[in-house]
Amino acid sequence: MGQQDAVDGVLICLLAGGHVLLEGVPGLGKTTLLRTLARALHLRYSRIQFTPDLMPADIVGSMIMETDDRGLKALRFQPGPIFAHLVLADEINRATPKTQSALLEAMQERTVTSGTTTHELDAPFLVMATQNPIEMEGTYPLPEAQLDRFLMKILVSYPSREELTQILDRTIQSEQIEVGQVMDRKTILELRGVCRSMLVAQHVQDFAVDLVMATQPGHPQAHDLANKYIRYGSSPRGAQALVECGRVLALLRGRFHLSTDDVRYLAHSVLRHRIILNFDAHADGQTPDTVLDRIIESVAALTSR
Repeated sequence: MGQQDAVDGVLICLLAGGHVLLEGVPGLGKTTLLRTLARALHLRYSRIQFTPDLMPADIVGSMIMETDDRGLKALRFQPGPIFAHLVLADEINRATPKTQSALLEAMQERTVTSGTTTHELDAPFLVMATQNPIEMEGTYPLPEAQLDRFLMKILVSYPSREELTQILDRTIQSEQIEVGQVMDRKTILELRGVCRSMLVAQHVQDFAVDLVMATQPGHPQAHDLANKYIRYGSSPRGAQALVECGRVLALLRGRFHLSTDDVRYLAHSVLRHRIILNFDAHADGQTPDTVLDRIIESVAALTSR
C-alpha cells in the first residue's frame, strides 16, 4: 500500500531479467512485497537473513556426506536457499564481503559453482536485496562491483496519511486477504521475449547513451556537475539497464516502443547506485539524486532541441 514505485520496479526487474536493491527503514513492506509476488506468480521463494556470521555455504549450499543402505558413503550437493525463483536478501550489507561475494556469480551468471561442478539456476531468477539506511553500525558497504549488478536501486519511502489509514483498515479486518495466482512461470518467460522484441528508436538509444556519458567525469560530454561532484560515473551497464528496463516499462504502459519519457522516468532508479560522489559533493550536501536531477534535466533539454 502506497509503494507503487517499488512494486513497479520489482516487476520491471523481474521481466527484464535483472535484480533490484531496495533501501528503506524497517516496516515498509519490503518482505511482504516479494512474498506476495511469489504467491501471485506461483514461483519458488526463499528468504536469507544476512548477518555477520553468515557463511557463503549458507547461501549457495554445500557438499554433505550420505550413507546408503549398504553402508557406502558418497558426497552429495545440498542446494542452498539461492536455488529459488525469488530470493530475498534481507539486510544484505550486514554480511561480510566474503559472504556478499557468494551472490556475485549467481546474480551475473545465473549459476552456482561447488567444487568442480556448476549448477544452473532456474529462470526466472530475481534477487531482491534490502538494506537499512539508519543503522550503519556493524555493516559492510556493498562493493561497487556488486552494486553495478543490481539493475535498479529503489528508495522505499513512508506512506502518506491516506495510505497509512488504508493499511490500518486492512490490519483490523477479521479476514485475511487471500492472494490468488495471476500468472505462471511460462507466461513470465514469454513476456520476457516480448520485451526483448520491443522497438528502440535511434534517438531514444542516443538519449540513454547521452545520460550515461554525462555522468562520467573527464568525458567530453560530461556535465559540469559530474566534473565537480562525481568521482566515478555510470558503467556501460547503466545504458543497458536504461534500455532493458525502459522496454518493460513501455509494455506495462501498453506500448510496443520505447520513448525518451520511459528512459527519463527510470533514470534515477537505474543510475543512482552507479555513480560515486566525491568529497566535495558530500561537503556541499549533494546526493546522487540531486546531482542526477540536474544532469537529467540538462540532457533532456538538449535532446528536445
